[in-house]
Amino acid sequence: MSATARPLDTRFRVETPEGIDLLLRPAGLVPRALAFAIDLAIRGLVLLLLFIVLGALGQFGMGLGAILLFLINWWYMVLFEVLNQGRTPGKQWMGLRVVHDDGTPVGWAASLTRNLLRFVDLLPFAYTLGILSCLIHPAFKRLGDLAAGTLVVYRDAPPSRPQLPEAEPLRAPFPLSQSEQRALLGFAERQGQLSEPRRAELAAILAEPLDIPAEQAERQLNRIARGLLGPT
Repeated sequence: MSATARPLDTRFRVETPEGIDLLLRPAGLVPRALAFAIDLAIRGLVLLLLFIVLGALGQFGMGLGAILLFLINWWYMVLFEVLNQGRTPGKQWMGLRVVHDDGTPVGWAASLTRNLLRFVDLLPFAYTLGILSCLIHPAFKRLGDLAAGTLVVYRDAPPSRPQLPEAEPLRAPFPLSQSEQRALLGFAERQGQLSEPRRAELAAILAEPLDIPAEQAERQLNRIARGLLGPT
């Protein structure tokens, strides 16, 4: 995959080798901060319980606790991101995931890089550099993301079948281009959100190339849209 240099509005456009455009939705500072806070609370709780248990083992327990502190602090994020489709518990709670810039799942090298560079984002204090980078970058990247070539994006829900008005399916009078099919389906899906005059206006515009009388436009367009969608 290859990603374009600039995002579209607040979305990041990715073109696959098949020529299909994917639009990724980069997550901003607030949801990322909330996800990090959830992960921080989980790590803190786990470490607290471990130190309570290991405290009974004396100096050996404290030494083991120091090792676990290092492992949990530095590998918690990496293991979850690589083994759980880019999602730590905090990111999963917030509906986020980490991916490469080309939209592919994040790998070991990229996850290690972005998480090891957190110490740079922390400088000079309280994630100052990381916050500034997120606010300035069009895709809300912190410095670790820039170095690793990663994005934190919203995890889109699985696509659902469009809801169209009930109508008997009808074939179009002639083959429609892809853009024409999209226009008809878009009208059928969105017409419930439109006022009656606006709906009639759009229906008349769409019906004109199809030689459909204006008074029948809305009903016939719904039937054609049903035909394009196929049997439910």
